Amino acid sequence: MTPKGRSDGTDLTGAWTLTDINGDYRCDVMLPGDGITALHAAGHIPDPYWGRNEYDLRWIGERDWVVRRDVTLTDMAVDLVVSGVDTVATIRWNGRVVLRCDNVHRSFRIDLSGAARPGENTVEITFHSPVAEGAKRQVAHPFPIPYSTDNNPIPNGNMLRKVQCDFGWDWNIALTPFGVGGGIRLEPTGAPRIDAVLVQQTHSDGHVAVGVTVNAAFLDGETVQAHLCGQTATAKIDGGKAVVRLSIKNPDLWWPNGQGPQTLHDLEIDAGGVTAHRRLGLRNIELVTQPDTAGASFGFRVNGRAVFAKGANWIPADALQGNITDTKTRGLLQSAADAHMNMIRVWGGGRYEPDSFYDACDALGLMVWQDFMFACSIYPSDDAFLENVTAEVRENTARLQHHACLALWCGDNELVGSLDWFPETRDNRDRYLVNYDRLNRTIETAMKSVDPAANWWPSSPSLGPMDFRDGWHVDGQGDMHFWSVWHEGRDFDHYRDVTPRFCSEFGFQSYPSMSAIRTFAAPEDFNIAAPVLESHQKNAGGNARIAETMFRYFRWPAQFEDFVYLSQVQQGIAIKTAVTHWRSLKPQCMGTLYWQLNDTWPVCSWASLDHGGNWKLLHHMARDFYNPVLVTAVPMGDGIVLRGVNDLADRVDVFVTAVALAMDGSTRDLGKADASIGSDAVDVLTVQAGDLGAQEMLFFAWTGSDGTSGSDIYAPHPFKHYALNAPDIAMAVADQGGVWQITLTAQKPAFFVSLEASTAGRFDRNAVHLMPDTPLTFSFVPEGGDTPAFTLRDLHTATMA
Repeated sequence: MTPKGRSDGTDLTGAWTLTDINGDYRCDVMLPGDGITALHAAGHIPDPYWGRNEYDLRWIGERDWVVRRDVTLTDMAVDLVVSGVDTVATIRWNGRVVLRCDNVHRSFRIDLSGAARPGENTVEITFHSPVAEGAKRQVAHPFPIPYSTDNNPIPNGNMLRKVQCDFGWDWNIALTPFGVGGGIRLEPTGAPRIDAVLVQQTHSDGHVAVGVTVNAAFLDGETVQAHLCGQTATAKIDGGKAVVRLSIKNPDLWWPNGQGPQTLHDLEIDAGGVTAHRRLGLRNIELVTQPDTAGASFGFRVNGRAVFAKGANWIPADALQGNITDTKTRGLLQSAADAHMNMIRVWGGGRYEPDSFYDACDALGLMVWQDFMFACSIYPSDDAFLENVTAEVRENTARLQHHACLALWCGDNELVGSLDWFPETRDNRDRYLVNYDRLNRTIETAMKSVDPAANWWPSSPSLGPMDFRDGWHVDGQGDMHFWSVWHEGRDFDHYRDVTPRFCSEFGFQSYPSMSAIRTFAAPEDFNIAAPVLESHQKNAGGNARIAETMFRYFRWPAQFEDFVYLSQVQQGIAIKTAVTHWRSLKPQCMGTLYWQLNDTWPVCSWASLDHGGNWKLLHHMARDFYNPVLVTAVPMGDGIVLRGVNDLADRVDVFVTAVALAMDGSTRDLGKADASIGSDAVDVLTVQAGDLGAQEMLFFAWTGSDGTSGSDIYAPHPFKHYALNAPDIAMAVADQGGVWQITLTAQKPAFFVSLEASTAGRFDRNAVHLMPDTPLTFSFVPEGGDTPAFTLRDLHTATMA
């Protein structure tokens, strides 16, 4: 937002000097960025992600650090504007304290009159140890505020408004980084500016009324002009605010991915020469929670159409701010859209993402379930803490509310559940329930004060407003977190035992791909019991659970690389079982967001994308099980029902064939059928379980009138039960103008066939089933110019060769 013909101030991002409070270290640091990345780049510390280096670097968070730089001024009437200061910090200008702040999720404007001087000036930011500050605030609080010791090896992060997973999580490194995550600049004091542009849309048939509220400073009496979709409207600024109303007939609407185009319109604002620009998607997103015989529905309706939410949970793109770029983040979100996802849940233990994140979601059609940044702990509710939270919520609501992608604001992640997790909360639940309610009501009130029409949900999981029961095991209403399969070691079919209205968390772990493992471990550490591998598994008992599950379903792999591959196969099967079953319950269930999309560093986790963005096998499988038109096998009693699901706006006719597949590749016809599928799931064909022999699987294929087609298998027994034959896969490789084509032909059935490349890049498919004498071509697009070598894996060679 730059006044025409006026200086835009002085950008202070770039190189600063970093020192520790003891004077032991000195180097450059790039802001925005973080100190740990800077120390590593300068050679003062080893790679934090390599081996077990994490544990030798936690001293960094126990020390105060200072960044400083010089600034030349000719005009002393300036404001310092800074955002994303991480976290408890003191800012000094020429030695004078001008700001003490303690919230990474906020921005601040500081009048430097009285501190600035002509010529050379020095600005410095002291980052106080979050370890010491958290402990100090815990001791000072009148009653204990417990935190999740399972997630946070560094204590008391809940006392600070800092990214909560900086203190560790069951997938994250624990380093409590410091730095500046946003902008830092000087602006002329008293210069006219636009502080916020708030947009409200009211939709009716063939029409949308758009209200634009402009919050401005030093512009009273000026006329605001707003231009949108060829329409112009004006209003006077009075008391720092103007409301402009526009009327758009027959609007081109914005739709989620897979539902229609992601049309975005330019909203141009001009107020006395000060301009602002927003990209708007005209759409109406409703959260639908209506009582019914099972309890209450939970789902999203977009532009009058019920939309099944398909997606995953988002955590920060990297554990260190200095490693995050818009390009890398956009790549992760593109991968979500490429797998037919239409929703991302921004989880409450991370951060409110920058504008570029939501711009990308707007463009890609990814609806955003946005948590406020509270997760898995108890939090204070004293006046000072709540005042800080109020400012945080108002600022971020105002910044983000115009985005087409923003579907829901949620109060927190799992804070209701945490009321039963700690001895203190169980012994005095009334105290901590009231404490929680104070915080939750503060968040809701602050959000609605900025955007009263926004969709609000109090917590996740939650059974609804003012309902503080168990959201992990009650499936008739609200959103559900279902973790029994992973945390309780239940079999995958247990996913079929619940009927969630909307499952916003569920997951199963795997190892990262070998390409990711090689970034933190040497070959001598390629063993699941090696200390290095164990240090990159943050969930207690996680490695044992992966191995235990593998024993349950598969014959044991002989090589470490096969173990890694097989861990990803079983992760994919687990999530596929859940998603396909819950999709088959449509409209009873209207959303599945698996845990999790991405990783913050290379680690054993629930992610479908490796740290760095490589597709794990789960992500390839997600592209299939999130396909808009799907036929899936649903075991019911003595039968196997082939059920069709259609997420498209129009009906689709499907034709389904089913055969019994023997391990030598021979088949027997079991039936064929067709059906017309609308918005609800439809049973297309039923096969009797007794029609399959002991060494046979069900193979089924379908074609749709929309042009889609697909196939799948259903194995009634664990894969270790089957006497797999060597598939004798032939591979033919050709370079087609920089895109590598790999054609595979099997002599016998080959399951979960996957390719790995020696160079970074993207395969168009993986974890597929090859039928005998039916060639299938894979495409691989490398990121660089090196010639890739390809490694082939399949279930037989991984477990029986």
